[in-house]
Amino acid sequence: MPGPSPGLHRALLGLWTALGLGFLSLSAVTQEPFWADLQPRVALVERGGSLWLNCSTNCPRPERGGLETSLRRNGTQRGLRWLARQLVDIREPETQPVCFFRCARRTLQARGLIRTFQRPDRVELVPLPAWQPVGENFTLSCRVPGAGPRGSLTLTLLRGTQELIHRSFAGEPPRARGAVLTATVLARREDHGANFSCRAELDLRPHGLGLFENTSAPRELRTFTLPPEPPRLTAPRLLEVGSEGPVSCVLDGLFPVSEAGVYLALGDQRLSPDVTLEGDALMATTTATASAEQEGPRQLVCNVTLGGESRETRENVTVYSFPEPHLTLSEPNAPEGTIVTVTCAAETQALVTLDGIPAAAPGQPAQLQLNTTESDDRRGFFCDATLEVDGETLSKNRSIELRVLYAPRLDDSDCPRSWTWPEGPERTLRCDARGNPQPSVHCTRPDGGAVLALGLLGPVTRALAGTYRCTATNDQGQAVKDVTLTVEYAPALDSVGCPERITWLEGTEVSLSCVAHGVPPPNVSCVRFGGAEVIEGLMRVAREHAGTYRCEATNARGSAAKNVAVTVEYGPRFEEVSCPSNWTWVEGSGRLFSCEVAGKPQPSVECVGSGGTSEGMLLPLAPPDPGSRAPLIPSDLAPGTYICNATNRHGSMVKMVTVSAESPPQMDESTCPSHQSWLEGVEAAALACSARGRPSPQVSCSREGAPRPQRLRVSREDAGTYRCLATNAHGTAARIITVGVEYRPVVAELAASPPGGVRPGGNFTLTCRAEAWPPAQISWRAPPGALNIGLSSNNSTLSVAGAMGSHGGEYECAATNAHGRHTRRITVRVAGPWLWVAVGGAAGGAALLAAGAGLAFYVQSTACKKGEYNVQEAESSGEAVCLNGAGAGAGRDAGAEGGSEAAGTSEVPAGGEVFAIQLTSA
Repeated sequence: MPGPSPGLHRALLGLWTALGLGFLSLSAVTQEPFWADLQPRVALVERGGSLWLNCSTNCPRPERGGLETSLRRNGTQRGLRWLARQLVDIREPETQPVCFFRCARRTLQARGLIRTFQRPDRVELVPLPAWQPVGENFTLSCRVPGAGPRGSLTLTLLRGTQELIHRSFAGEPPRARGAVLTATVLARREDHGANFSCRAELDLRPHGLGLFENTSAPRELRTFTLPPEPPRLTAPRLLEVGSEGPVSCVLDGLFPVSEAGVYLALGDQRLSPDVTLEGDALMATTTATASAEQEGPRQLVCNVTLGGESRETRENVTVYSFPEPHLTLSEPNAPEGTIVTVTCAAETQALVTLDGIPAAAPGQPAQLQLNTTESDDRRGFFCDATLEVDGETLSKNRSIELRVLYAPRLDDSDCPRSWTWPEGPERTLRCDARGNPQPSVHCTRPDGGAVLALGLLGPVTRALAGTYRCTATNDQGQAVKDVTLTVEYAPALDSVGCPERITWLEGTEVSLSCVAHGVPPPNVSCVRFGGAEVIEGLMRVAREHAGTYRCEATNARGSAAKNVAVTVEYGPRFEEVSCPSNWTWVEGSGRLFSCEVAGKPQPSVECVGSGGTSEGMLLPLAPPDPGSRAPLIPSDLAPGTYICNATNRHGSMVKMVTVSAESPPQMDESTCPSHQSWLEGVEAAALACSARGRPSPQVSCSREGAPRPQRLRVSREDAGTYRCLATNAHGTAARIITVGVEYRPVVAELAASPPGGVRPGGNFTLTCRAEAWPPAQISWRAPPGALNIGLSSNNSTLSVAGAMGSHGGEYECAATNAHGRHTRRITVRVAGPWLWVAVGGAAGGAALLAAGAGLAFYVQSTACKKGEYNVQEAESSGEAVCLNGAGAGAGRDAGAEGGSEAAGTSEVPAGGEVFAIQLTSA
């Protein structure tokens, strides 16, 4: 016995799980009732498939148990409280197995439900009609045998991919199997060639299974339209034996026209037509050929078939026989003066007529006799035969030509005595002669010269002109004639008879004439461009005769024109406008003296200096042609008088020219320095700026930006940038000038730092600042014996480190430049600790001196306006007292004075400043 399937394993696992849960429940609830269970309770199995059923109970010790079902079993497995059984080949639509156990004298039962399903493996669409008329209904029927359950089945009728009808069979009994779907559909033109099919869907997804689909094999539908009208048949009513007649058969409104069949027949003879399709129309065309066996009445049939139906048309055709009449000459080629008989005859019962004269009766011939002349050559005779067939009169005819033999004749109409042809185009030269046989014609010059190629196409040339003798010959004789050929051609103007260029000399008598070649002889006239007067006869040459003339030659064959350029030459002549007597050369302008002289051919000009600095010197001249290379422009040109000589092949001429030289303004560093200095306080003067040039330039200078105010003496505000402009008749020159204002030195500041509170051994610094241009040199004078004094790099600062008593005294700062010297002094006092001793010894008289001391400190505080210390703070700290006085009237030793020195003298002005620094000890 084979081992359990995976489904059985899953069922057993579920069973043991349920038993375990049951045991747990029994431990928690001691009075739970017993039951039987069947898994799966509800199952859906594919028809013919298998299924494991698990039957179990919670009875601790069931007496017996089992599974009741009518289905086939394949294997069984048992336990104490469970039973597993495999059911195979399940085919019943629906069965209800029963699981039962005997427990405590009770029967426990559980019922299940097993249903089967069958896939839609067969989907059948009932065959469609072979051809379906458009506009009529046809039936679509779809069968799906055995598929189910039917309630889960859906059928869809399709046209291509388009759904026509969709039906669901939901609600049908579970045991129902198979389905049929029928629909009535109207046939359309567009349904031709369409595929119809049926799709079946079994949806078992609600039951945990999938969607099963299947589609029938497609059925192709062929629709057609065949109109009720018969085809239109066109054919000749009468058809002659051996001849062909056109036959056409047309039928409109066919669909599909390409599927239509055509049958054409004449009697028993089937025809092979050419079929043409256009839209919904069919046209069959062919030719019907009748044979002698078919003579008599026959039927022509046209049959059109489509979709198993046909439309037919018949027409009557009469086949007849009617040969052409016979027309003969007793002598086709008769010499002039011969008697000729003409006979016209026909077969059957036809009536013949010869040149309008009928025969005596049908079936009899008609005849005519004549004596031939030249006018009968190529005469035509006409024989006509008529026959009545089926009420219609038919006619046939025949013609013949008589040839009469005669000698050549050269008529003026066919071979004129005088020929006139234009030159150039190709012509066929003809001299035709009448005669039979056709004469041969030859035309040659009497002197044995050229031969005319008669009857051939060729170009006409002047060499063909002349008189020719033409001879026409045949076996009946010959004819002779003289002809003259004239070849006409258009005028021609060549360089010999009419040159392109003519040169005349002023003052001579000449005439303008051009000789042209042409036939007939041309008429030649010459007109000046822009004028209308024809130039004729002799004329005296003047310069205004120079120019271009248009000469035109004209005859009947055309015209020719030519431009003739007339040049009038004459000797040199000076004009004041083009070669002035006075000329000014401007230096640097790049211009040369222009001396253009009238004359043809162009005269050569040379100007040579005469006297003075220009003696023997050549004056450079500007070239008359702007494109020519100019001579080198001289950097300097000697003014003076020059003699200019102009020469050509017709003479020479002389003119005196006076040349002067001028130049535009020029300024440089030598005439107008770019940097200039003024001294403050001196009388105001103009900038030192001049310019070179001829004529002498005018120079004006103005300040850039703000204008310079008018003042009598130079001020520092006059410094800045100036623009000087020099002007004369030949241009301007500009130059930028930078002006600086210099002034004497002034010591603007002399200060001590710190201004007070320096103790013995302390440091102090003196700073001296001076205003001057050019910048001043700073120098110092210190008290005698002062040592260890340091100066800054520009001497503006004096510093002392570790002040001693020797450093006390007067210090002087002097500022010096090229314009003078100025000094200023400051006094530095270094004091010991005596001030505190004096104050302590006088403590007893403090009350007496309080008022005086307060007054003294007030004076010191008021006088120390320019010091760095606050006097009141100094009083409270007891560290320093700053004494400051102004003016010589102070009358105290603590004064400072200032002064200036110039030219070895020294003066001390009022208004000096005095600084006193008193060092105290704490």
